[in-house]
Amino acid sequence: MSPMARTAPVPAATDPAIIRNFCIIAHIDHGKSTLADRMLQSTGVVQARDMKAQYLDRMDIERERGITIKSQAVRMPWEVDGVSYALNMIDTPGHVDFTYEVSRSLAACEGAILLVDAAQGIEAQTLANLYLAMENNLTIIPVLNKIDLPAAQPEKYAAELANLIGGDPEDVLRVSGKTGVGVEALLDKIVRDLPAPTGDPDAPARAMIFDSVYDTYRGVVTYVRVVDGMLHPRERIQMMSTRASHELLEIGVSSPEPTPSKGLGVGEVGYLITGVKDVRQSKVGDTVTNLAKPAAKSLPGYADAKPMVFSGLYPLDGADYPVLRDALEKLMLNDAALVYEPETSAALGFGFRVGFLGLLHLEITRERLEREYNLALISTAPNVEYEVTLEDKKVVQVTNPSEYPTGKVAEVREPMVSATILAPNEFVGAIMELCQARRGVLGGMDYLSEDRVEIRYRLPLAEIVFDFFDILKSKTRGYGSLDWKADGDQAADLVKVDIMLQGEQVDAFSAITHRDKAYAYGVMMTGKLRELIPRQQFEVPIQAAIGSRIIARESIRAIRKDVLAKCYGGDISRKRKLLEKQKEGKKRMKMVGTVEVPQEAFIAALTTDDSKDKAKKK
Repeated sequence: MSPMARTAPVPAATDPAIIRNFCIIAHIDHGKSTLADRMLQSTGVVQARDMKAQYLDRMDIERERGITIKSQAVRMPWEVDGVSYALNMIDTPGHVDFTYEVSRSLAACEGAILLVDAAQGIEAQTLANLYLAMENNLTIIPVLNKIDLPAAQPEKYAAELANLIGGDPEDVLRVSGKTGVGVEALLDKIVRDLPAPTGDPDAPARAMIFDSVYDTYRGVVTYVRVVDGMLHPRERIQMMSTRASHELLEIGVSSPEPTPSKGLGVGEVGYLITGVKDVRQSKVGDTVTNLAKPAAKSLPGYADAKPMVFSGLYPLDGADYPVLRDALEKLMLNDAALVYEPETSAALGFGFRVGFLGLLHLEITRERLEREYNLALISTAPNVEYEVTLEDKKVVQVTNPSEYPTGKVAEVREPMVSATILAPNEFVGAIMELCQARRGVLGGMDYLSEDRVEIRYRLPLAEIVFDFFDILKSKTRGYGSLDWKADGDQAADLVKVDIMLQGEQVDAFSAITHRDKAYAYGVMMTGKLRELIPRQQFEVPIQAAIGSRIIARESIRAIRKDVLAKCYGGDISRKRKLLEKQKEGKKRMKMVGTVEVPQEAFIAALTTDDSKDKAKKK
């Protein structure tokens, strides 16, 4: 039967019995967007002439990297046994940085497709999202994708999935998002196996926001799932966490382009437009209700997005500071999780301290700033937020080493994460060695199958934000995968390491590190700066210090003029006299001279290798 024969027109605001809400949970590059493309084609909502790969990924970065950053919702018609159903698919990000958005998307659904690459098996982040789906009591449909690949092992991974969620390997569907094999059977299974949404149509309206995006012409477009009651156009609505009220200018469904409707009822997924220009007024997880007849209680699960990683962003050219400020303001319209505040550095000039959800969020934000606003940026090494308690019981929040208090410190607390690592069992030793070197504490270990193991560790966040994932990938030959979530904080023996040039502190090179690693950081940084700072007319000591105690030192040797060149032959005392005269001059110069550190040295010493390459290209 041709795909068009099974499709039907999208029903208007509908009976909940014919609605099916589901999302796809999958790891990056397991074919989620490709499967969504085939579904759009099979249900006929996108014509062949309009079709393009990764149809739902609207950002250039998403398309280039092959990852989903923003959730998307699309409504598709599908006919089974003569009944036309409305399928609402919510496409979710697969990366650990966006776990909160994923949890809200899951809360908007009754079912989830667990999509796994038939050549790779389940990954740590997918497993974490699967547990989230199970906590939300979602019906799980296990699906193996990419069965057309020569390296596919569907039997092996079907048994692994069945073992994980309970059931038989035969129940695991086998599809190919690329060729379209098995997609129609999957759509049928969604209709038959997933429960219809439930809610009270007569209660005050309650709708959960699972995503919001900024449209240049229309303002904020808010994606919602209606739980109770009904929302109509032109009525006034209220956001329950912020108490902000707005008029509903337009309401409708995405099919996949925005289609206005006469309202959204129980179980429906659609969009709202209120003309508001700031995404922070439509927070993910918030509850929308009717202002005239508000609900008494908001939907559970709402939380403010909390930045985990902080990094300084500075323009290479100081004149670009106002451009960077405007760019961050505009980016915040589209990304409610971004927080920033101005900061200055003696070395790098004016810039911003920006808070991110994680390293991928940092990378994407930086790339968007550089690409969309044509900026050349330096980003400092990522930091986390520490809580420092002084002896007088005063508590200071520190996101930047320069904010570290100078008084006597009673305790320093650092954020912790619980990390889950999935890898083939041959790499267990290498993974444990890496985690223990990063001050990790083993939480447990389970075998998912005879050759794949899940290892759980509790680690300090500061130890995993920089290069942990890269080292994990190299130690496991690319087979290891990592997922983590915040897990409180704990007291630790942390110190601030200062770098001094000729006795003067250079704030940009300071770092907060564990006492055991302070010496290694000091030696690494002083060695790096000795190579980067040009030689002066006098000797320059580079020192690393904890408080007043020097822990490492390198010296940049002075440039020496050969004062003996004109003194060929002759008496040794004549030569010594000339050398002594030169030594006096050097000593005098050292007292009045200052060390100029070139901008390139700052860039090379502060940024990661990736940022260095970009700075060079600029």
